[in-house]
Amino acid sequence: MDVFRKLKGFYWPHRRYFIVSIVFLLIMTAITVVYPIILQLTIDEVISKGRYNLVPYLAFGFIGIMVVKGIATYLSQYNGDLFGIISVYDLRNKLYNKLQRLPFQYYDNSKTGDLMSRLTADVEGVRFFLSFGFAELIRLVLLLVVTTSVMLFYSVPLTIVTMISIPFLAVAVYKFDKKVHPAFRGVRKSFGQLNTNVQENISGINTVKSLSREEHQIGRFNSSNEDYKDKYIFTADIWSKYFPLMEFLGNLSVILLLGFGGSLVLNGSLTPGELTAFYSLVGFIIWPIMNLGFTINQFSQSKASGERLLEILEADEAIKDKDEAVSMTNSEGKVIFKDVTLQYTEGDEKALDNVSFTVESGKTIGLIGATGSGKTSVTQLMTRFYEPTDGEVLIDNIDVRDYTLDSLRKNVGFVLQESFLFSSTIRANIAYGRPHVELDQIVEAAKRAQAHEFIMELPNGYDTMLGERGLGLSGGQKQRIAIARAICLDPSILILDDATSAVDMQTEFKIQQALQEVMKGRTTFIIAHRISSLKHADEILVFDNGKITNRGAHYSLIHEQGQYRRIYNIQFKDQKHMLQTQTEMG
Repeated sequence: MDVFRKLKGFYWPHRRYFIVSIVFLLIMTAITVVYPIILQLTIDEVISKGRYNLVPYLAFGFIGIMVVKGIATYLSQYNGDLFGIISVYDLRNKLYNKLQRLPFQYYDNSKTGDLMSRLTADVEGVRFFLSFGFAELIRLVLLLVVTTSVMLFYSVPLTIVTMISIPFLAVAVYKFDKKVHPAFRGVRKSFGQLNTNVQENISGINTVKSLSREEHQIGRFNSSNEDYKDKYIFTADIWSKYFPLMEFLGNLSVILLLGFGGSLVLNGSLTPGELTAFYSLVGFIIWPIMNLGFTINQFSQSKASGERLLEILEADEAIKDKDEAVSMTNSEGKVIFKDVTLQYTEGDEKALDNVSFTVESGKTIGLIGATGSGKTSVTQLMTRFYEPTDGEVLIDNIDVRDYTLDSLRKNVGFVLQESFLFSSTIRANIAYGRPHVELDQIVEAAKRAQAHEFIMELPNGYDTMLGERGLGLSGGQKQRIAIARAICLDPSILILDDATSAVDMQTEFKIQQALQEVMKGRTTFIIAHRISSLKHADEILVFDNGKITNRGAHYSLIHEQGQYRRIYNIQFKDQKHMLQTQTEMG
C-alpha cells in the first residue's frame, strides 16, 4: 500500500465521496445477509410448519429490501465513480504540469509513447481501482465479517469447521500477490514500449515509406507485440495456476459444511432451514474468496500503474527557480560565458569545454562548426534548458540561475532547426508566446518573416487551421511562421538555430533582409551551416569538439588559416561548380 500512501494527496481530499459510497455499501452488505434469513424462515416456518399466512409478509418484505438495496447500490456506485474520476482528474493535471517542468535531460532518456501510456493507461488503471477496487475490497471484508457473525449465531461448531480451509486460502492469496505484481509491472512496461513503437512509426511514416522500411517497422512492432503477448501470457499462467487452487480451497468449505452440517440436522442440533441459510451464507464467503484473486489482480495492476506514475511525480526538477530569483525586466541582452563546461551525462564527452566569450547588447553573433561541436549547447545554456557543469552564464551581468525561468525564457526568442507548429490557427501559432497580442502585431511579425504573403493566399488567412505539426504547409512556410512567432515575442535576445535551413536560397535572402531590421538593437545568435547565413554577423565563433577554435568577422576569418576558411572554400567551390554547370547547360 506504499504506492497509494504516496498518492494519498490526490484522493484523500475527495474522501467524502468515498465515505458516502462506503455507507451505502454497508447498507447493501447488511441487506445481502438478510436473504438467507428469509430463506430460513420460508423453509422452517412456511414449508415445515405450514404457516402460509407469512408468505405475503415475506414476499413484500423481500420486495422492500430489494428496492432499498437497488437505491443503495446506485448511490454507492455513483459516489465511488465520482471518487475515482475526480481523484485522477487532479492526478492527471499534476502529471501534465510536472512534465512541463521537467528538464530536457529527463526527455533525453524518455520515450514519447511510454509517457503517453503513463498518462492514459496507467492513470486509468489507478482510477479503476479507486472507483471499484477500494470499495470492492472493503465490501469483501464487510461481507466476510457480517456473514461470519450470522453464521456464528446459527452454529459456532459448524462455523469453525467451515472456516478450516481459510488460513490455507490466505497463504495462497499472499503467494499469488507476490508473483502477480511484478508480472503486471512487466506488462505495463512492455505496453509502454509497444505504444512508443506505434507513435514513432506514425510520426516518421514519411521516412519509413521513402526508404522502403515498412517491413523493418513491421518487424519491430511484431517484436514488441510479441514481448507484450509473452508477458501477458506469463501473467495469465500465474493466474491460471493459483485461481483453481483458491477455488478448491473455497469449495472445500462447502464439502465440510454439507458433511458436518448434515450430521447436525440429523441429530436435531440444526434445522433444515438453518442449514440452507448456512449454505447460502457460506456462498457469501466463498464468493468474496473467489473474487479476492480478481481484486488482488486489480490491485496489482493499479499498484504497478501507480509506481510508473510516481516515477514522473518524483522525478527531480533539477532546473527550477531559486527562492530569491528575480524577474528579468528591461533586458539589454548582454551575454557573457565565463569558463563554461557542459557535460550532458557523466562519462560522456564534454559538449562544451571551458568556453568563454562576451557579447555586447545589440550585437549579432554567428556560430558555426560541425554537428555536435557545441553550437546549440551554447544557446541552450542561455535559457537554462541545461545547467553548465562548470562556469557561469550571465545575461546583463547576472547569472541566468538568478532569474526566474519564466522571465528568462520570455526574453530569449528561439527559432529551432526543426520548426514545430501546433494544431491550431496560424494566428494562434504566431502569438503562442504572447497569446493576448493584437492582430496588427501578428501581421507585422509575419511580414518581417516573409510569411504574410502566403498566409493571405490561404482560404481563411490568419484564421486558417493547421493540421498536426503544421500539416498542409511546406517546410519553408512552417519555418517562416516559426520565425514570426519568435519576432512576435519581441525578445531582447534572438536565437536562430539553423532557422533558414528549410528554405530555398531566394526565400533565405528575403528572410535575411527582413531580419536585418528585426535584429537592430537586439542581441542575435545565428547558428548555421551556410556561411551565407552569418557572414554579416558582427563576430563569428567557430566551434570544434566543444571549443572555440576561431573567432572574428567574416572577412578576417576567410583570410586566416583554420576551420572557417576550409568551410568557406568547400561551400564556395560547390557554388562555383554549380554556376559552371548552369553555364554549360545554358
